[in-house]
Amino acid sequence: MRIAIAGSSGLIGTALSEALTQRGDEVVRLVRRHARAADEVGWDPSRRELDPAELQGVSTVVNLAGAGIGDKRWTAAYKKQLVDSRVDSTATIVAALVRNTAPVRLVNGSAMGFYGDRGEETVDEESTPGAGFLVDLVAAWESATAPASAAGCPVALARTGLVFSPKGGLMDRVLPLAKLGLAGPLGNGRQWWSWISLTDEVRALIHLIDHPELVGPVNLAVPSAEAVRQKDAMRALGRVLHRPAFLPAPSPALRLVLGELAGDTLASTRMAPTVLQHSGFEWTHTDIDAVMSYVAGRS
Repeated sequence: MRIAIAGSSGLIGTALSEALTQRGDEVVRLVRRHARAADEVGWDPSRRELDPAELQGVSTVVNLAGAGIGDKRWTAAYKKQLVDSRVDSTATIVAALVRNTAPVRLVNGSAMGFYGDRGEETVDEESTPGAGFLVDLVAAWESATAPASAAGCPVALARTGLVFSPKGGLMDRVLPLAKLGLAGPLGNGRQWWSWISLTDEVRALIHLIDHPELVGPVNLAVPSAEAVRQKDAMRALGRVLHRPAFLPAPSPALRLVLGELAGDTLASTRMAPTVLQHSGFEWTHTDIDAVMSYVAGRS
């Protein structure tokens, strides 16, 4: 298949591009500059510019574009960038798809932030949204795909949990601390973490590419029975590294360092991937000790 990817240079986009190429697909990368290679297409999402002709022959567009949630402190300006980068990129792609001659599959990035802080509740794709900035961000992000669905394009919204990877993402920050024995609980450490390994994140996105009948929100995480409390995830990493993981990071200190992002760092979301399970998807990593070995480069 010919598959276009926005956000192909990011952690997930890079791994997805490699996996698709290895299985024989043709990957087209959307880049925010003039194209320099045969597999590149230039676009400008900030101006909502993408020539629909560039998507001719593309069977699927995977949109993973957007500023990093944890890359910077959440100032008012950066919060606007977080929203605009996602809404503009999605709206730009959707506008091009609507003008295309045939319906094209759209797998659009999304996040478990849709559900907000849910405490001990287990949520699935039928659950209502929570409350807070990330909830509003994800709702706006997903809503930008509506014209594509209305035009007959099969649209999947990939609500991704915490992605565990040996390089990049959350663990890129946690691993150096864990090696020093400093990756203890965040706050009380009882918040639920719905996670997925980078390996399974890529496999799940390919599953969505290959199954265009799966439309609407799709939770990308391990089965809810395999979700873990944050302190237990850190203890598992400590066991793999043979380091302690019990010194807590107090909530006031997190808020001082992270600002508003601390509230979402301390949020509890136990997310059930009901659609993936019912569609026959099988995970590579479901055990927290095994995935922490993978994160630490031990397996």
